[in-house]
Amino acid sequence: MSCPMCPRWEEDTDQRIIELEQSYVILNRDQFFPGYTLLFTKQHVTELFHLEERARRVLMDEVSIVAAALATVYQPTKINYELLGNMVPHIHWHLVPRFDDDPLWPQPIWSRPHDERLLLPEGYRQKADLIRRALQLATGG
Repeated sequence: MSCPMCPRWEEDTDQRIIELEQSYVILNRDQFFPGYTLLFTKQHVTELFHLEERARRVLMDEVSIVAAALATVYQPTKINYELLGNMVPHIHWHLVPRFDDDPLWPQPIWSRPHDERLLLPEGYRQKADLIRRALQLATGG
């Protein structure tokens, strides 16, 4: 069975934010929740304990710095972190800025169906640029 996550960096070029040491970071195609971002491991692994200790530490730092960048750009009430893998068995986080006035607050983003909010390629690139700049400022890179 092929992994739907493995090719995302190469295929979803408009949504690319940044390549980090252990992960790739892209915008989720559905931007119903503005800033909804996916961070997934470069290695195809299904569990955190499958990673060697150093890789796991670096990965968790990457999750934190991306969440901090999202907080800087979007100023949300809360960042939601989801690491499930039941449907896509490849370590990936759903990092979702949440606002107390969003239509599903305070429920999980999957609690009710919603219409997808798709952007034009330029819209994804603009959002990715904002997040990338916040990451570069935070990391001095």
